[in-house]
Amino acid sequence: MDLSSFEKKINYNFKDQNLLKEALTHRSYINENPDWGVSHNERLEFLGDAVLELTVTEILFLKYLEMPEGELTSIRAALVNYQMLAEIAKIIGLEEVILLSKGETKDTGRAREVILANALEALLGALYLDSGYETAKKFVSETVLSQLSKVMKEKLYKDPKSYLQEITQEKMKLTPTYEVLSEEGPDHAKVFESGVYFGKKLIAVGKGFSKQEAEVEAAKNALEEISH
Repeated sequence: MDLSSFEKKINYNFKDQNLLKEALTHRSYINENPDWGVSHNERLEFLGDAVLELTVTEILFLKYLEMPEGELTSIRAALVNYQMLAEIAKIIGLEEVILLSKGETKDTGRAREVILANALEALLGALYLDSGYETAKKFVSETVLSQLSKVMKEKLYKDPKSYLQEITQEKMKLTPTYEVLSEEGPDHAKVFESGVYFGKKLIAVGKGFSKQEAEVEAAKNALEEISH
């Protein structure tokens, strides 16, 4: 398994190649390849999650010296949620090298995003073990923090439903309402589709594994819609 082109992309050569292999190995791959030689990436993900939280916190703390704790927390949450991490994982080419079972390879949507986000955290854990905190922080600075300007510009650190309400009340003197449009799938994996309305007009829809999640997605889509 040659990962040199991926290492070039992330601008780091691992001293211990098994750490990199482990970071890229999903549990499902081990089920189909029990003699693979390294473990799956869940322990590295556990470590990487803590490293990510600390590095992002430190960088934001030093960058925004006057900002209160509440706002810093919201910005950090916008930078480290699974959707943002999955996006970053795709940018650095992690999707092409992650090792999954044949079944998981076909999976798309939210399940794939979670796998990619977890793998990015595992990669960060592997970097930390291979070369220490400063290397891990440099990686976070170059990848995760590259999304900071987008988070600030699009106000992704604000709760989408509250932000949409703030805008519509100020500009249109109305409060958005939400309605469940459909429910699909078995009880343990039900997918909801919700619509957000301005008065009686449907503005945007969103899907999620709970009504709340679907409403948040609908609010995000409505914010994009009214910003054009």
